[in-house]
Amino acid sequence: MLVLVVNAGSSSLKLRLLDSNNTLKQSADLPVGPDGIDAADLAAALERWGRPDVVGHRIVHGGTGFTGAVLIDDGVRQQLQDLTDLAPLHQPKSLAALDAVTKHLPQVPAVAAFDTAFHTTIPAAAATYAVPREWQQRYGIRRYGFHGLSHAYCSRRSAELVGRPLETSRIISCHLGSGASLAAVLNGRSVDTTMGFTPLEGLVMATRSGSVDPGLLLWLEEHEHLSPHDVATALEQRSGMLALAGTADMREVEAADSRGDPDARLALDVYIHRLAAGIAAMSAALGGLDVLAFTGGVGEHSPTVRHRTAERLDYLGVAIGHLNDTVREDCDITASGATVRTMVITAREDLQIAGEARRLLSA
Repeated sequence: MLVLVVNAGSSSLKLRLLDSNNTLKQSADLPVGPDGIDAADLAAALERWGRPDVVGHRIVHGGTGFTGAVLIDDGVRQQLQDLTDLAPLHQPKSLAALDAVTKHLPQVPAVAAFDTAFHTTIPAAAATYAVPREWQQRYGIRRYGFHGLSHAYCSRRSAELVGRPLETSRIISCHLGSGASLAAVLNGRSVDTTMGFTPLEGLVMATRSGSVDPGLLLWLEEHEHLSPHDVATALEQRSGMLALAGTADMREVEAADSRGDPDARLALDVYIHRLAAGIAAMSAALGGLDVLAFTGGVGEHSPTVRHRTAERLDYLGVAIGHLNDTVREDCDITASGATVRTMVITAREDLQIAGEARRLLSA
């Protein structure tokens, strides 16, 4: 079954064509400008590649209604549109890509695979905010979690590589990229995660703040007369590593730290502090830890982040060896004698989406 995977980001539209063996047949990253996707570029790629059997779309938010992949029809398309308020920065891009590809491939079945679906198994104790009940009921206030497609693939691939059944494993997946989140995966099911109602909660990220005291936001609006829009823009686009180190690029932060830059040193210290604390919290949700897996741009390519994080977690049985400095692809970097296996996994959301699309059509 030939699957076209469509992943819409903030600045590019990633297209991947995979055959039944998950061999990558075609690949393209098309730019997304202020006016959206260039229709001519998209048409040229799709016409050159031929017709797939199914199109798998990454959709960021599925609310509580979509607990797995689903075939897209007019009714589903409207439901996805109705969820835009819950993900105003991401959902419109996904829907624009859906509409553009469907226009060129109207007869090809389209499947939505959701970043939130993997986390619909989180128990109520982890998903519930201690806010007024009417907020929960009227506005759907709860912890949704994100990066679910990445966490699902990473946890499954990690279990496969260490030779443990996923159904009897305690895995923490660390998706560390521009956005960053952790997932506690117990026996193949997400039981906790660091992102919540929005992708702002949790870890320090490239330009996002991660968790901050909600009282701080109220204070800024009341005493400094900042509008909600001003606060949201600052937390989304001018916070995180950018605010602390002056750059959102972890490679530049690490280089500045090696030169003795105090801002870069503090930025890394804050990043590692929040990351290690988050992993510890996830291990509590799991009742222990068998596998710690790093994925995403930073997770895959920063030996420094992995090393410094592991140092903070030795009491959990985490220790990494010399392979940490020479990782090229999916790799076990566990030190001899460590009780927790530590893995580096290449992020492959495209494989997860393709797999979900195939299973849905086969069923």
